[in-house]
Amino acid sequence: MSRLTKIDPNLYLANQSRGTTGSALGKDEFLKILMAQIKNQDPLNPMEDKEFISQMATFSSLEQMMNISSVVTNLANNQSIANVIQFSNLIGKDVSYEVIDEETGQVKETKTGTVKSVLQSEGNILLELTDGSKINVGSVTKVTQEAAEEETNE
Repeated sequence: MSRLTKIDPNLYLANQSRGTTGSALGKDEFLKILMAQIKNQDPLNPMEDKEFISQMATFSSLEQMMNISSVVTNLANNQSIANVIQFSNLIGKDVSYEVIDEETGQVKETKTGTVKSVLQSEGNILLELTDGSKINVGSVTKVTQEAAEEETNE
């Protein structure tokens, strides 16, 4: 019969951090469980090599998936910034845009305004006009220089 030694207080459920949400284990939690399992295994009946290799492969896969997730998140953030920069050349220019009737879905009117700034909101690129309105960049139908700039360039 194996003799149970004292359990490390760090492994008590009450002492575990509640930082993770959901049921997914992170790599740190997985490694802690694996180390506790190895540390507390029965010396007369140790974990088989196949089990250990399988768990290490699972840990390696988990780590790689977390790295990929981090890279994809960074890529998405960088793409959003690139879109804002891409449309920043519209600042100071006049844009014509269509106003859609919400009931019919048809073009109600075409308005014109001068772009004051470019911003991103919930994945959409918006143009803030000097009158304070914000329009989706996809609704722009025409871009022109401001009239004052056209006169000074002639």
